[in-house]
Amino acid sequence: MRNFSWALRVPNGETPIMKKRILLLCLLAAAFAVAALPAHADRDAVQFGSNIHVARDSSVHDAVCFFCSVDAEGEVTGDIVVFFGGIHIAGAAHHDVVNFFGTVKVEDGVSIGQDLVSMFGSIRLGENVSVGKDLVAMFGSVHAPNSVTVGNDRVVQPGWVLWIPLLVVGLIVIVIVREYRSYHRRLLLRGYPFPPQK
Repeated sequence: MRNFSWALRVPNGETPIMKKRILLLCLLAAAFAVAALPAHADRDAVQFGSNIHVARDSSVHDAVCFFCSVDAEGEVTGDIVVFFGGIHIAGAAHHDVVNFFGTVKVEDGVSIGQDLVSMFGSIRLGENVSVGKDLVAMFGSVHAPNSVTVGNDRVVQPGWVLWIPLLVVGLIVIVIVREYRSYHRRLLLRGYPFPPQK
């Protein structure tokens, strides 16, 4: 008996049934991602695109936010981590505060239990703010009065340390591309008589 399984095969070796299953799984995963509710495990607040607000008389363990901001007027007993958003602390933060591509603003008299880290953003600290361990600002800025206390190291790497070398490299690439195009234009024009013959 002749085997017709070759007729159901596609060039990359997957059958149409496998492709339908993969498509169904992708659509199902997308539906769950769109309809996902904010995760609250052990009083954690995790959001994607929606801001997290900790009221003055409430507390959360960890506050993690992607493309949104955290406004902590109450108590955060764990870490605060924000990607592409801002952090405002007016209450208490008992562990680490980490921000990527955003701003961190800490009100007067607030205590951060461990590290305060900002990458590609700015930090604004109020009067009498205390940071338990390290204060790190990579490729950003820190605005802090003299009354701020830091338990261990204070590391501030300004943004120009990264942006000026990138600008120089970009200008070098632009010059090289212009010279390369000019060279090819000269080669092209060398093949044509000038002025054009009639």
